[in-house]
Amino acid sequence: MSSTTLDALSLERLVAAAVAAPSLHNTQPWRFRLDTDTRTVCIDAAVDRALRHTDPVGRAVHLSVGCALLNLRIAAAHFGWEPVTRLLPCPDRPARLAAVRLAELVRGASSADLYEAVWRRRSSRFPFSARPLPSDLLAELTEAARLEGANLRFPGRDDTDRVLRATREAECRNRADADRAAESRLLVSGPHPRSTGLPSAALGRQDALDRVPMRDFGAHRHPDVLPARAFETRPTLALLSTAHDRRADWLRAGQALERVLLLVTRRGVRASLLHQAMEWPDLRDALDGLPVDGPRVHTQMVIRLGYGPEGPTSPRRPVEEVMSRQGRAFSALGDDHGAPAVAGAQEVSRATRPMEAGNS
Repeated sequence: MSSTTLDALSLERLVAAAVAAPSLHNTQPWRFRLDTDTRTVCIDAAVDRALRHTDPVGRAVHLSVGCALLNLRIAAAHFGWEPVTRLLPCPDRPARLAAVRLAELVRGASSADLYEAVWRRRSSRFPFSARPLPSDLLAELTEAARLEGANLRFPGRDDTDRVLRATREAECRNRADADRAAESRLLVSGPHPRSTGLPSAALGRQDALDRVPMRDFGAHRHPDVLPARAFETRPTLALLSTAHDRRADWLRAGQALERVLLLVTRRGVRASLLHQAMEWPDLRDALDGLPVDGPRVHTQMVIRLGYGPEGPTSPRRPVEEVMSRQGRAFSALGDDHGAPAVAGAQEVSRATRPMEAGNS
């Protein structure tokens, strides 16, 4: 389907595609605003949805918005627009993370074929089989990350063990930290669905043999409903990284992450995100040095890939709750001129990150 008329229905579909992106704990920390004069969709961080203890500097907010931005670009191309993207377009508005101008399409849209995967992508926190991923897919995923300014590498056996140890240590710390554990529990919706957070069915199981440290989400699992099961003996992990660690790099990493997730969805591969070690500066630093004989990079996400059951759907906020146009809002969002700065809006060096105390 292709149309270059930006009517209300087309705009709603663009934003709906963006909202389908993954975010840490399904917080959906974004708002969209259309400038009708320039045909530009702006994406702001919804700072009221940030995780103050789990994500104190806002890195995960930027990754989440980056995922939404990639979906918006793909949907724009699908409907016949050329998405001209700017990251951090307004220095005086740190909450404005991206702007996408919808120009007339002048060349083929290479991302348009991913549009269907936007609606089918889900996180699967269930055990995967031992079936290996084909080498051509690994190469395709590496190239997909590179196209978005990021690097994707697949650690060997020893480095995989190091990643799993760091993730397990981070998970232990998260469970022991009362503030972080409470923050996670608040986002588990139980049997009554909400528009954000995670339904209990999406949490998956724990590994009975403790080989793959899946997030506990505040111990909301019920063993009689989802008893622990053995996960794959040797999980396939991918480390997504960037050369630098600035706000724009976080946004690029989010776009690369979503492109990788959409590609594996199209190929029938499942994915879940092991974000725990990213939440502790010392553990994230340790992963930056993998592989030990390679250049030092900044790890942004650990992705678990494999063949297995499809994960359940997670709820999404209605488009009218997250979108406004010019000065006339579709819902009572208020004027984004008064939006507070997102956590971590100023450049935060690794050395000064707070030490105090996924994804669907």
